Amino acid sequence: MELTVNGRTVQLDVDPEMLLLWALRDVLGLTGTKFGCGVAQCGACTVIVDGGARRSCVTPVQSVAGSQITTIEGLAINGKPHPVQQAWIDEQVPQCGYCQAGQIMSAVALLQEIPEPTEDEIARAMTGNYCRCGTYPAIRAAVLRASGQDGGATAAGAAGRVPDRG
Repeated sequence: MELTVNGRTVQLDVDPEMLLLWALRDVLGLTGTKFGCGVAQCGACTVIVDGGARRSCVTPVQSVAGSQITTIEGLAINGKPHPVQQAWIDEQVPQCGYCQAGQIMSAVALLQEIPEPTEDEIARAMTGNYCRCGTYPAIRAAVLRASGQDGGATAAGAAGRVPDRG
């Protein structure tokens, strides 16, 4: 089966029902994509497939054959962090860091679709990406910064603007 992962075409000799998460991690060695819940509820396994955020823990490899797949490892541009990754650094988002690859991938997909999202659009797009450390204000500030409309937003200044988790 042929996939394009991070701009590189790869041939995989795997069961077509194998989940994309395991193909990425175990077959291709791209371990930045994390296993969280296994039922597409936490977002730790988020990758971008043909421009949209997708939960790789429930996506069979056969369903993405021929698609463009981007993982956290494929975001850097000429060895420099992607603007969303740089915003994550600038806003000092990670604490434990486990969910951050999925968070970043969801943010990248959002900004590809809506380059200057409102705070409500950010909250909607990021709902379903859970952070046990509660870094939601910093995540919101980083997405605003990456979109170029931070207006001085920082993690401290974004306090209280937490996505609806319901």
